[in-house]
Amino acid sequence: MSERGIPFVVSAPSGTGKTTVCRGVVERDPKIGFSISHTTRARRPDELDGVHYHFVSSEEFAELIAADGFVEHAEYAGNQYGTSWSAIDGPLSQGRDLLLEVEVQGARQLRERRSDARLVFLLPPSWEELERRLRGRGTDGPEAIARRLDVAHIELAAVHQFDYAVVNDEVETTIDAVLSIVRAERDGDPAPVLARYGRARVVAELGEVLPIPGASRG
Repeated sequence: MSERGIPFVVSAPSGTGKTTVCRGVVERDPKIGFSISHTTRARRPDELDGVHYHFVSSEEFAELIAADGFVEHAEYAGNQYGTSWSAIDGPLSQGRDLLLEVEVQGARQLRERRSDARLVFLLPPSWEELERRLRGRGTDGPEAIARRLDVAHIELAAVHQFDYAVVNDEVETTIDAVLSIVRAERDGDPAPVLARYGRARVVAELGEVLPIPGASRG
């Protein structure tokens, strides 16, 4: 086992359910912690500062960027999100694994800046299901949903930059899949999970139901 912890990066198109999956993984595995990101978006009624996010102003966020305070940061839907170096360096140096829930742009930066990161991409079971989930949340109007779907088209192409891909068809099964990846990487034996959840295999299986560039379509 590694003396340092491993950063696991989870990303997905909006509406895929990554937050629910990530929190389920952390709840079930006491050896992995959840990295708390900074954001400029407004805090929702059920959210706590320092627990769900570090909620900061646009000015504070810009100051952190200028000071190279983020290992990754990205803009999404008009808001800024970022993971600070301090949020991950301490736990990793103490041997604790971390789960980072980030946007696709941030995942690219982590790939470049953290060679030890393992990247997991969550996929919806079909394009129709992704659209149904976005509409079912009831938080966005038709125009906002259309924008999210446009962005999702672009984000799906990013799956080729990830190590693993998991289809979030059923939440509990998806949590189990991500846990199996975490534990295999932690034990230094990723071959079995790569055979099942390796990005290339999963993308090929979804070629008929998702608009992923480079995916097989029969």
